[in-house]
Amino acid sequence: MLSWASRFNICCFLDNHLYEHPSHSIECLLGVGDAGSIRAQAGNAFDQLEEFTAHHRDWLFGHLGYDLAAETEPAPAGGMGQAMVAGAISRLPTTEGTSRPGVPGGTVDPIGFPDLFFFIPLTVIELSNTWIRIGCLGTDPAAVWETILREVPAPPRPGAARLAPFQPRFSREEYLDTIQALRQHILRGDCYEINFCQEFFSHPARIDPLQTWLDLSKVSPSPFSAFYRIDEKYLLCASPERYLRRTGDTLVSQPIKGTSPRFPGDLTADMASRAHLYESAKDRSENVMVVDLVRNDLSRICLPDSVRVEELYGIYSFPQVHQMISTIRGQLAPGTGFAAAIRATFPMGSMTGAPKNRVVGLIRQYERTRRGIFSGAVGYCRPEGDFDLNVVIRSILYNQAGSYLSYLVGSGITFYSDPVLEYQECMMKAEGMKKALRMGEGPGNNI
Repeated sequence: MLSWASRFNICCFLDNHLYEHPSHSIECLLGVGDAGSIRAQAGNAFDQLEEFTAHHRDWLFGHLGYDLAAETEPAPAGGMGQAMVAGAISRLPTTEGTSRPGVPGGTVDPIGFPDLFFFIPLTVIELSNTWIRIGCLGTDPAAVWETILREVPAPPRPGAARLAPFQPRFSREEYLDTIQALRQHILRGDCYEINFCQEFFSHPARIDPLQTWLDLSKVSPSPFSAFYRIDEKYLLCASPERYLRRTGDTLVSQPIKGTSPRFPGDLTADMASRAHLYESAKDRSENVMVVDLVRNDLSRICLPDSVRVEELYGIYSFPQVHQMISTIRGQLAPGTGFAAAIRATFPMGSMTGAPKNRVVGLIRQYERTRRGIFSGAVGYCRPEGDFDLNVVIRSILYNQAGSYLSYLVGSGITFYSDPVLEYQECMMKAEGMKKALRMGEGPGNNI
């Protein structure tokens, strides 16, 4: 099915990887082909989405890019910090891409996903553990089924990937200095917590996108995984995090804040790591700040007194890491549609910090890469209005036409953050992507 779907220039495959959770929706979901779509850049993208969904009561698949934050936050603060970052950016290696307004001079976006894109698929395939459902526009579902059955996937080609040595946007020393600068912002009262991300990139780079996603799924099967393609742009996502789900009049958000390493083969060490995460005052502090932010966001569109924290400090284990996840639930106010729910809650608190408006400006000021689709969301909306969206993390981003590949990793910074430990946490989060890329490149890799 994936081999067949990956040949379409527009496709979105969402995979739960057999995880069991009370908020689970569907095991696998695929949308392919473009029967109508909306593509917008930040500015009035939410207005365009609202108009589009008002006229199209269909399945929708697509994404929200992080830079839609520009529609809801004020201009970044100036000052010495901004001048320091602008100087640092001028020393970065240049790569081909599109310069964007509203970001520091010289910042480019070599991946190039639009800020917002949703499409009405020609074919939708729903897959559970016991049944498959195929829906089509203008095509016989039985014919699609027969075509998939006849598909012969190309065999894996170990060593076929070719990747230039990965480069960081920050040296380790620059990263540590930046974390100290962010801690000073917190000390001055500018914010309480800020999610700070860094990019590692390879250019030129060549991979087989589908095989790389399959390798990533072997290494890091995650409940909000996605294989997503728009023309020559690919997102290969192994996300463990849900941004927002609507079922009827119920909204659920499940932010992640808090990470500790897994120790395969050493049960004692692995359980100790899990227990340490649960007891960590620093991680609990990060988590509860984001939970409070999400509660505030949901209260803007939910009925009074309906927003509740269903689970606080839940510890969930994934192949590479243990995560601290909380669950917040609210009852959506009547008449609130898809676009309105997103506008009120995006970007998600786990990828920004608190207070959201201020840290969005600081992120723009200190980060050296446009996040683009990273730390945005990918997912679907059903014809009746129910939807489910992930948080785009633990992902490989690939522009095939530009031969550019990258991944971003980050962590939540508080005043109590140790810069060295934050750097180590970023490297721990990157390990799943690095392992998958090593599988494709073979011996002598540059990762």
